[in-house]
Amino acid sequence: MAALFLPLGITGWLAQPVALTAWLLALAGGGVIFLRPLGAATAATILVVASFLGAMALHVVMTAGAMGFEAGGLWLGLLGLGLLVWRMLDRVSVVVATRPGLLGVISAPLLLGLWLLYLWEMIVVGFAVPAVLLPPPSAIGHAIMVNLPILGIDFVQTFIRAVVPGFVIGSAAGFLVGVLVDRVPFLQRGLLPVGNLVSALPIIGVAPIMVMWFGFDWQSKAAVVVIMTFFPMLVNTIAGLNALGRIERDLMTTYAASYLQTLVAARLPAALPFVFNALKVNATLALIGAIVAEFFGTPIMGMGFRISTEVGRMNIPTVWATIAVAALAGSLSYGLIALIERWLTFWHPSFRKPS
Repeated sequence: MAALFLPLGITGWLAQPVALTAWLLALAGGGVIFLRPLGAATAATILVVASFLGAMALHVVMTAGAMGFEAGGLWLGLLGLGLLVWRMLDRVSVVVATRPGLLGVISAPLLLGLWLLYLWEMIVVGFAVPAVLLPPPSAIGHAIMVNLPILGIDFVQTFIRAVVPGFVIGSAAGFLVGVLVDRVPFLQRGLLPVGNLVSALPIIGVAPIMVMWFGFDWQSKAAVVVIMTFFPMLVNTIAGLNALGRIERDLMTTYAASYLQTLVAARLPAALPFVFNALKVNATLALIGAIVAEFFGTPIMGMGFRISTEVGRMNIPTVWATIAVAALAGSLSYGLIALIERWLTFWHPSFRKPS
């Protein structure tokens, strides 16, 4: 309410009747929530609509010229809208807790993500931040749409041809070596320190060597990914194989089970949570390794090549567009692995539903 009485710079609320109406409706929705007790679902619906109307009103006012430190009403309104969104997210989380499902899982993160993007847009545009320093999300979205074919080619080169093979080879090798180290104890004393040393090597030191060994195409990037993903899987596999409880070990000994039978029936299932932890860590490490490796030599395609080239041309929105594609690919990979983990380790206490 106080934002209605503060200056907006070269424009005003009365000069924007659509924005004024939307803002008053948002105020009314917030007032209903705070003055009258309602159910969680009803309150969440009203708050979502009120937050949308408030966001639309402030964006219309800013587009009309309310910018900078002179627009005190705009920034006070943004602060009030933030408090309203906070309340909205609180009510939505209550509804999600009582109604599990896919919509409930993604609703709260989606709404929070949209609010953060909106806040980013308002601050960058409202204070006229140069695009070289930080472009607004609208400019990044436009860059994605304009450069979609190029970004698709870069995605195939980096993710499909380098990240996926390197991730599979590195994770599989780490798992198999972990099982071997568990079987042969002296390897654990001799191999783990060497693996720790290799994992501590910086990417910027390894990547040029891999380019010299395997060439400028995707093979050298996949080799860097293999190095980055091998050791996390090795360590987690060994820890998982040693996680089996003494009661389970005694039970398998009572059954006169062999090492292979104990490994397949008891130790590998107990190690699955550790293995999936390594896979989720590797899902992000692999993408980072491939992109950084492309800085040191690659064909005229790839996410790392695009970032380094467009930074040199000061085309920062395209750089952020490439970063957004990489972040989306990494998040989807992590989510896919998490879904497979839930499917295979449904028996784990962290996934048990309360009775």
